This record gives sequence, structure tokens and C-alpha cells, in this order.
Amino acid sequence: VTLVDRSYSHLWKPLLHEVAAGTLNSHEGELSYLVHARTHHFQFRLGRVTRVDRATHCVHTDATRDDTGAEFVPARSFPYDTLILAVGSVANDFGVPGVKEHCHFLDRRRQADSFQQHLLRTFYTAVTQTTPLRPGQLGIAIAGGGATGVELAAELHHCAQELISYLFAGINIDRNIKITIIDAAERILPGLPAKLSAQVAEELVRLGIDVLTGERIAQARADGFLTAGGRVIPAETLVWAAGIKAPDFLAQIEGLECNRGNQLSVLPTLQTTRDKDIFAFGDCAECPLPDCSGMVPPRAQAAHQQASMLAKSMRCRLAGRRLPAYRYVDYGSLINMSRYSTVGSL
Repeated sequence: VTLVDRSYSHLWKPLLHEVAAGTLNSHEGELSYLVHARTHHFQFRLGRVTRVDRATHCVHTDATRDDTGAEFVPARSFPYDTLILAVGSVANDFGVPGVKEHCHFLDRRRQADSFQQHLLRTFYTAVTQTTPLRPGQLGIAIAGGGATGVELAAELHHCAQELISYLFAGINIDRNIKITIIDAAERILPGLPAKLSAQVAEELVRLGIDVLTGERIAQARADGFLTAGGRVIPAETLVWAAGIKAPDFLAQIEGLECNRGNQLSVLPTLQTTRDKDIFAFGDCAECPLPDCSGMVPPRAQAAHQQASMLAKSMRCRLAGRRLPAYRYVDYGSLINMSRYSTVGSL
């Protein structure tokens, strides 16, 4: 068994908003792939997968470089008998102008660490400058009212209070710092029950966080977001958490079926529809629900359930037995509102 990944260690993605806000040290929750591999008797190989060659049953990786651009691990190829793709998802900017240039993303640990440093620099600049604060200078606008956007907003509110209490007594949190969540749906957390969504929205309002629903973002600028309705949300710190897609290289695997978001189409066994030797699960897979009412939602509990099933599936595959079919079980949802509250249903 060989695990190939672009990073040295794993940090659970739902924790990245805490790293970004500075309320969690990114080293505390990380899992070393080398240690994990030695403990559980598999091989770890460092590299970013760029291509899968189905004809030769090989996975190809790019050269790995340091921060200066110097190569320290060459491009390599790894043969496979069975390939399991678990590459997750990245933010989908939907081609909105200015998003790539002006927005922060929280797909990887490095991005979360970078955002946390940006936040500190922004506050230090504000407290040491001799001119009045610009409109939106300490404003934070978050595109996307899903779990990531909501939990990040609450964590940033807590972070701002902590920073002011320690270093920035001259800044008024209510007057100078405005956190805004913008979503095109009619309510935040549209994938969760309406009652749960309403409870979270009520808690956000209590914290003084603005929630704008039914607003589609048309452009991201250096000084804020512009909505399709012509509304301007002033903020010099912009975060994009408005949707996901699978990595682009999946759509380039010749012969495999995928959707517009690069997710590979899989059978209930989690085998890709056109290649029984390639499996996919988690956010990078489009798996139908058993009743054909839709697709399995891209949630951590779904990926966890699929991983548990695939461990059994690999034993069945090696023994020549029939593979089990995945059935999604929804165990409920919890939305962590930083130190203030947790809202959910189980």
C-alpha cells in the first residue's frame, strides 16, 4: 500500500478556519504521514499527482520544490494495480472576476497560515498608522454561507476581540470591524435543515455579524465585493468559501466520466463508472444516493464512512469476493460557533 501526497502531514480540513483566525496552532492537529506510514505498515511518497495513465497503470507526480523554487524531489511515476483517489476538493471561483487576485482561500494549511499572518499585519497597520482608518480597512467579507464561512466568521469575531484586548485598545470592535457573510441562497447553510440554519443566523446576528442572503457576487475588488444587484460590501480582507470543485487533473484522466465540478462519477461500490481498477471517494467523487434522489453530499462524515467501507472492499477485491455498496447515513450536523456556542442536531 502506497500513499502519495503533496504535503508532509495531514491537517483535518474543517480545522483550517481556526488556523486562519489564529485560535489554533496548525502544528497541534497535524498528522505526520511518515510516522503514520511506519506505524501502519504502508509507504509514503511525497509528490503532487498531475496525471494518471490508465493504459500503463501509472500515477505521475510533479517535481517537489522548496520556497525558493529549488527542486528537492524529482518528478516520479508509481505503478498501481488498484488506484484509490482521495484528493478532496478546492474552492470553486465560478469564474467570478477578481476572486483569484483579491480573495483568500482556505483549501490548504499553508493558505490558512498565510491568512493568519495577513490578519495580524492588517491589525498592526491599523493601530500604528497616523491617518484615520479607511472605510472597510478592518472589514472582513466572506463569500459563502456554508459551514466553512459561518464557522470562520464566528472564529474571526472571537479573534478580533482577543487581538483588541491584548494590543489594540484604540480600535472599537463594533464601529471599526465589520464581518459580513454573503450567500446567493435564500438562507445560510442551505444544505442543512431550515431550523438549524435559523438558529445559526440568530447567533450570528447576536454577535454583530452581518448576514446577506440572496446576494450573488459579481466581482471581487481590492476594496470589497460587488454584488449582481449593484450592492458594494466594503472590506479589504476577502475570503472565498462559496463552492467547491475537485482538482482539475481529474477531468484530464482520459476516458473517465466526471461532472462540471471535476468530480469523478462512481458506482455504489465507489469504482469509477468506466474503470473498475480506479476508485474515488470523498469530495472528489460524485456518488449517487441509493434511492436516486441525488448525490452523496460532500461532507466529512460521508468520506469517513466511505473510507471505512473501502478498507473492507479492498479485502474483498483481493479475495475475489463481491464488493459492498455504499449507503450514506446522515448522523446529523454540528456548527461550531467558536467560543460562543455550538448549534446542531444529532
